[in-house]
Amino acid sequence: MSSARSAVPASFFGMILGLVGLGANWRFASHLWNLPSAIGEIVMAVALVVWLVLIAAYICKWVFNRAAAIEEAHHPIQCCFIGLAPSSAVLMALVLVPYTHALALVALIVGTVGQVSFWLWRFGEMLQGDREVITTTPVIYLPSVAGNFIIAVGCGTMGYTSWGILFFGAGAFGWLALESIIVFRLFNASSLPAPLRPTLGIQLAPPVVAVAAWLANTEGAPELLVQATWGYGLLQALLLIRLLPWIMKQPFTPSYWAFSFGVTALSGDALQMTGRGVTGAIAQMAPVLFVLTNVVMAFLIVGTLVRMAQKKLLPPPAVAVTVSPG
Repeated sequence: MSSARSAVPASFFGMILGLVGLGANWRFASHLWNLPSAIGEIVMAVALVVWLVLIAAYICKWVFNRAAAIEEAHHPIQCCFIGLAPSSAVLMALVLVPYTHALALVALIVGTVGQVSFWLWRFGEMLQGDREVITTTPVIYLPSVAGNFIIAVGCGTMGYTSWGILFFGAGAFGWLALESIIVFRLFNASSLPAPLRPTLGIQLAPPVVAVAAWLANTEGAPELLVQATWGYGLLQALLLIRLLPWIMKQPFTPSYWAFSFGVTALSGDALQMTGRGVTGAIAQMAPVLFVLTNVVMAFLIVGTLVRMAQKKLLPPPAVAVTVSPG
């Protein structure tokens, strides 16, 4: 029997990536431009509360709606979002480290173990083949690329740079291996269905989160190659803007949060590099990108709150099906 109860999708953990990214932007901006530091801490506190709610809801899904959880875990596309749960736990280390190193370390370790375990399971399944090419979308970046970069950021932020560089390498080479596969599918297979098009926002994340991971584990002015990698991320952002009319044929849903981590990382990188002595183009764009990031995040937050008020945030429950005993 399939449950008729609505369940929280794992993709909702993408909200945490965006909220923590926004909070980090404000933390950087408060140091760089003397903006109110309280704003960043408030955003981080909201991220923590939302994360606690989502973790509780996701655990309840596995306890009380196991059929939906298992179905999601075996779905060729939706399964990859499950990696966001441990990745978001790692991000809680960034939220907590200014206040409690011990709890931040627990979040980092638990999230890292969970992320690596999920990646080994999911990527191992994918390598066995029997996948339809149309199920290859930017979502496959999440377990093997985004997760490793997030761990690298967490390690670097907490001072474990020898570990951070290892996870940076895992994410970077995973990105290089997967990008051509994803682009080939988008070029040559059937067009993405409208409900999946917002997930193209994930395409922005790898280059700019790679830069964030590198900056978290290094000091001083960033190398030219790091700045060039950020430039590739900027190009991806412009390409997504060009595709917005096509992407936005899908009405607002939480799937639009797929843009949030890349957008906040693009801006956060520019702020950090400016603070570390970069001048010229990146420093000139930093204030503009910071403002645009806040506009994008406001759109996502307001859209989500409106969907909540309309009681349309969760996907519709599966229709209950009774199977007669055989």
